[in-house]
Amino acid sequence: MAIRTWTWVVFLLLALVSSSSPSVRAAEAPSPQPSADPNLAVDDVLRTGYHFQPPKHWINDSNGVMYYKGVYHLFYQYNPKGAVWGNIVWAHAVSTDLVDWVMLPPAIYPTAPFDVNGCWSGSATVLPDGTPAIMYTGIDGENRQVQNVAYPKDLSDPYLREWVKPDYNPVIAPGPGINATAFRDPTTAWQGPDGLWRLVIGTKDNHRGLAMLYRSRDFRQWAPASRALHSGDTGMWECPDFYPVTTTTASPGAGGVTKHVLKVSLDLTRFEYYTFGEYDHATDTYVPDAALADGNDGLRYDYGNFYASKTFLDTAKQRRVLWGWANESDSAADDIRKGWAGVQAVPRKVWLSSDGKQLVQWPVAEIESLRGAHANVTDRLVKGGGSHLEVTGLASAAQADVEAAFQVMDLDKAEPFDPAWRGADAQTVCAARGANAKGGVGPFGLWVLANDEHQERTAVFFRVFKGGDGGKHVVLMCNDPSMSSHADNLYKPTFAGFVDVDVAQNGGKIALRTLIDHSVVESFGEHGKTCILSRVYPTKAVGDKARLYVFNNGESDIKVTHLNAYEMQSAKITSDTEEAQSR
Repeated sequence: MAIRTWTWVVFLLLALVSSSSPSVRAAEAPSPQPSADPNLAVDDVLRTGYHFQPPKHWINDSNGVMYYKGVYHLFYQYNPKGAVWGNIVWAHAVSTDLVDWVMLPPAIYPTAPFDVNGCWSGSATVLPDGTPAIMYTGIDGENRQVQNVAYPKDLSDPYLREWVKPDYNPVIAPGPGINATAFRDPTTAWQGPDGLWRLVIGTKDNHRGLAMLYRSRDFRQWAPASRALHSGDTGMWECPDFYPVTTTTASPGAGGVTKHVLKVSLDLTRFEYYTFGEYDHATDTYVPDAALADGNDGLRYDYGNFYASKTFLDTAKQRRVLWGWANESDSAADDIRKGWAGVQAVPRKVWLSSDGKQLVQWPVAEIESLRGAHANVTDRLVKGGGSHLEVTGLASAAQADVEAAFQVMDLDKAEPFDPAWRGADAQTVCAARGANAKGGVGPFGLWVLANDEHQERTAVFFRVFKGGDGGKHVVLMCNDPSMSSHADNLYKPTFAGFVDVDVAQNGGKIALRTLIDHSVVESFGEHGKTCILSRVYPTKAVGDKARLYVFNNGESDIKVTHLNAYEMQSAKITSDTEEAQSR
């Protein structure tokens, strides 16, 4: 359960203390928020068109995501009374294609002593008899975090609108030695060879984050394992996820190497990291691969504004699908004025890379059904030294899907990788060498959500250095929103990640896909090896005033070998009543 607990004092301190901070929102005790009028008109100017968000109000973590009898279910944390965090319930939406959604009444909300003070995050599990079960964190009358179970009231209802919470809840309460105020977000359960169910709950012991393992024979009585599944010196672990992946895009058992992934969301820094390795079902031990960083420097799904993520196995298409929440980076007052806050990232297919070094992600193919008018650039040279090229042919580039491939024409011009950067993260490097800092090879890439005069623009770019480990080039990918808006009171961090690509071996080529959706810029470098999502709030580059450019601020020329840009139609978001009337 990720809580928006932002205060502007903390915001300014974070911005001033470290431009490389990965924090999206500060984590601290909940602070009073301005009141929100539930009847306030919604400002649609920067609302997304094809990223999921309800018609109004606050959302955060995706919960209980699953595929069941032909229907995708997305539950999510939601405030039905305003655009700030509070009054949290499990909102519910369903889809048959992960694109268009039907909004249903909240599925789970405080009704009983075991969740009277809140219904926080959790997961769904489909039991062997075909019954879905939701495990979620409730805040009880003593403000303890306890784990509860809920079941559908009517399995014949394809949308599973109503859920029942048995009186025997909670099924897992914090035992001796467990921090009752930091014990939350149960994972999807799995069944071992011994027939016992297992799940993981996030907690902490002082500064040590813990993934606590629990077992059950009947999904009702649960007992803790003698040791945590894993732990790390990173502060509280929330929203854990534990699942198998393979080096193919299919489900485990379909061929390829299989590993188990453990992802945790870090409450202190507001980013996530993952490891993968070997899981022994017999002993319930998990050992991450030795080559992986395990802690704050670990691999991330996304190096930007992406948190409280959750995956599910899509049995219809035999793929693992990832959801993640993107918070706002404007002020609470702005959110109240807009009438909404928070979006979900586009659902992504996730699998293990063919070399077994990392996870790879890609937007689910279904969103390509929204592609409309098309613009193309092929084999165009963009000269070094500050050139740019407008991509024309789109009525608006404010809601678009852009796939591009670049070729560096002279890798010899790459700057040396500063030895001082070797111990730093990519964000620190990008903050030092941003989109406007001219270089040898790069920065080059896209200006998105740009206006005609380029006064507003968000840069998504690469920079290539020489002198990396083993003589390999170092490729840096950045989202730089520092010039994205003329609005005040915005948090505009530069996000970045390194890209595992050998540009010398592949002829200097680097691929980029960027999804542009009014206030979301979601990018996938080198076919999904590095992903970065940013929230931006242009004031000039909006609607049909938004432009798309290729730019090159490096010395080396860059060739756009191909670029395909598509206008994106909006997804259909309808209410349960509207959907019934249309049948």
